[in-house]
Amino acid sequence: MIIRFAGFGGQGIVLSSYIMGQAAVFDGKKALQNQSYGSESRGGETRGDVIISDDDIYDLEPTRYDLLVAMTQPGYDKFISSLKPGGTLIIDKDLVIADSKDEPKNISKHALSATDIASKKFNRKIIANMIMLGYLNTVLNLVSESSLSKAIEKNVPAGTEELNLSAMREGITLAKQELKSQ
Repeated sequence: MIIRFAGFGGQGIVLSSYIMGQAAVFDGKKALQNQSYGSESRGGETRGDVIISDDDIYDLEPTRYDLLVAMTQPGYDKFISSLKPGGTLIIDKDLVIADSKDEPKNISKHALSATDIASKKFNRKIIANMIMLGYLNTVLNLVSESSLSKAIEKNVPAGTEELNLSAMREGITLAKQELKSQ
């Protein structure tokens, strides 16, 4: 599974890719994480990639992705063409307007209001990425929930662990509700 997280600095894009990779390693899988971000620490274009595999990973810089998580319009616009046909697209629907004419064929599309939920329910927009992680992991079943929780606990600032885990659980709940209604 090759995943690209795309957004702006300050949204936890790179952290999301790192956490997902570490959770995969906790599950005994192989993972490789890569990142790129603009010169500004907040507000600049950011991407975080992670490859998760049961086998050795030899492609260090893939150009096509199985999953695109777009948390900004520029991230969607720039990387939608790199999503593989038959892949999965997950967007923050309050920040991204998806245009099916630009999308590869036969993709699975999911949209949730991660930033809005993070702001209204938790009073912290910055944890929208944790909502996304819980959501995407439940939809795609990439790593165990316990490994994802452990990776979150190890990588978020001290004292924010429970807040971040609550946001992850919110994403899980949203995904389960969506899956149940299908």
